[in-house]
Amino acid sequence: MNTFLMGEYDIAVIGAGHAGCEAALAAARTGRKTLLLSMNLESVAMMPCNPSIGGTGKGHLVREIDALGGEMGLNIDKTFIQSTMLNTSKGPAVHSLRAQADKNRYHLEMKKTLEGQEGLDLKQGEAVDLLIENGAARGVILKTGALYRAKAVILATGTYLRGKIFIGESVTEGGPNGLVAATELSSSLEKHGLQLRRFKTGTPARMDGSSLHYEKMIPQEGDPEPLPFSFLNDPISREQVLCWLTYTNENTHQVIRQNLHRSALYGGQIVGIGPRYCPSIEDKIVRFADKQRHQLFVEPEGLDTNEMYIQGMSTSLPEDVQRDFYKTIQGLEEARIVRPAYAIEYDCIDPTQLQLSLEHRQIQDLFCAGQFNGSSGYEEAAAQGLIAGLNASLKQRGLPPLILDRSEAYIGVLIDDLVTKGTSEPYRIMTSRAEYRLLLRQDNADLRLTEKGWQAGLVTKKRYERYLQKKEMVQKELARLKETFVSPQQANPFLEEHGSSPLKQKASLYELLKRPQITYLSLLALDPDRPLDPGTGKPLSRGHIAQQVEVQIKYAGYIHKQLQQVERFRKMEARALDPQLDYEHMDGLRLEARQKLMKQKPLSLGQASRISGVSPADINVLLIHLEKRRKDTSHDK
Repeated sequence: MNTFLMGEYDIAVIGAGHAGCEAALAAARTGRKTLLLSMNLESVAMMPCNPSIGGTGKGHLVREIDALGGEMGLNIDKTFIQSTMLNTSKGPAVHSLRAQADKNRYHLEMKKTLEGQEGLDLKQGEAVDLLIENGAARGVILKTGALYRAKAVILATGTYLRGKIFIGESVTEGGPNGLVAATELSSSLEKHGLQLRRFKTGTPARMDGSSLHYEKMIPQEGDPEPLPFSFLNDPISREQVLCWLTYTNENTHQVIRQNLHRSALYGGQIVGIGPRYCPSIEDKIVRFADKQRHQLFVEPEGLDTNEMYIQGMSTSLPEDVQRDFYKTIQGLEEARIVRPAYAIEYDCIDPTQLQLSLEHRQIQDLFCAGQFNGSSGYEEAAAQGLIAGLNASLKQRGLPPLILDRSEAYIGVLIDDLVTKGTSEPYRIMTSRAEYRLLLRQDNADLRLTEKGWQAGLVTKKRYERYLQKKEMVQKELARLKETFVSPQQANPFLEEHGSSPLKQKASLYELLKRPQITYLSLLALDPDRPLDPGTGKPLSRGHIAQQVEVQIKYAGYIHKQLQQVERFRKMEARALDPQLDYEHMDGLRLEARQKLMKQKPLSLGQASRISGVSPADINVLLIHLEKRRKDTSHDK
């Protein structure tokens, strides 16, 4: 192909989905001249599947992206149409914010942000090859022959690479939401040594909302005072839309069972591996044959459309079968399908080819992010995009990469799981994946990560000052509660009203708040002179600061125990391993361990212990090696 130079950049990002947007913004905001390429500018920050942000585990990622200076939290705060805090009946470690988005407005607001970002050029074009020079990524070649030189390239291709759409027996080349697939880049990547594989995901049908019988479904309301995702925002007052709950039934299951042979998944057309934790409806019927029904959420796609998303009903069954099984569901008896459900199969990388910085192990200055790394979900993609963009920038500024460990962030858990353990299916973050989840709560993401984002140059002065103010206010309020005492005469009527045992002597408000029956908000009755939150002018009873104070007091003992666990974890992480270590000739290691360690080159004993196929006995061999090396070094001195 004849190529012609069209521009030179510090960083070029291929793909403008949720990973690409965060990568490009992180790079540009830290002073790198950045190019963001999209096959179609109408697909920038597109939501081809669920029109929502957050949810269990995923909400933690959004708060962490925001704390580091990313955009996803700010963008959903602008465009949500319903917001709910999930799991409030459980402990704070698993509380997760979820917001229904106006998907078109979400796309438009993110596109506007990208267009307004200094140092960032957003362009439409299909990348078909990388420019690799001396083992390093040095540019992108487009289908038109245009060449854009860059000092680093970030691959954030989503589900577009050799994408195939499956609707029953119908199989067509295509990307998500009816867009064209990227058919040429995969072979170029393989030519450069990247090992690709096939994954699969899918999305439910969209219905004409005017054809649904909402009176037969159960309304689902948002929170009356929704908390924002971004720590820059105060609680948001906004009129919210309703979502709806309904269920499949035995008639639905019967239609699906009778037509399993027509499913692309069960008919054998799909070879890609699908997500375990987001199965198609036919997969649910087969795997959970004892279940009499499955819940479905009917969710609006935006304020200016009638389209409704049927969450929990992704499928690769033919369109006529979709029509038939939807009509068996209460409230959907006369539903008209606007967009049929489909499955999509695509190329992605084995993420064990990457370093923890998300840079490729063999090709310098090539970073990878998002669904291309084998993950699923907008939030997982955005988190990786931010880290990839920031680390590409940090490398060019001569600074070490930002690598968050498992005790610091869900982002650290996500990337460590992908890079160290690998994944045999589209990876989804869950709170159960985090060993230290009581420390990695969504309410303290800014206290955990804003300082790191500031040091990396991504957090703005405004955000950093707000973080410092919150940190100071939390510390002052904790100290004030310890120093403010009430007598039995003052407290006992209040305690009796809340079903808590009476005092026999005076006690601090801090001690009272440890009681399970007492909340920080209810304690206002004994604390009428509580200071004002300078952000809202209201008593410190709600919002980020109140939440942080209450959690730190109520869970102090558990937090202390988890901090002790983190100390043990960090001792293992501190035992560094030389990336050039020759495991092949290390006595005592099993063959599988030698092969895995040679392939992944772990940076620490802790990382080595998490590699699939490396046993505790192998770790003991490494410990003996490290100790022998330490003694040899001491003897030489």
